[in-house]
Amino acid sequence: MGRGLQTETTMRCVICEQAEVKPGYTTVRLERGAVTLVFKNVPARICPNCGEAYVDEAVTARLLNEAETGAQVDVRQYASAA
Repeated sequence: MGRGLQTETTMRCVICEQAEVKPGYTTVRLERGAVTLVFKNVPARICPNCGEAYVDEAVTARLLNEAETGAQVDVRQYASAA
């Protein structure tokens, strides 16, 4: 998940410092002990130069909450809370 997430609407990538991040989707892998959980199509801001993904706080909280299921290996599509 992203490091140093800035709150303004435009943001330069803090990793490569070469481009402004753009809305997109990423895959997030969470691991804790023997548990590996993969979420696909997670909304994020993506750097078009280096590919670094920045996931906002609300999405991160939701992913962490869902990670409490305790599945050994589980791959899920991110579903927006609508």
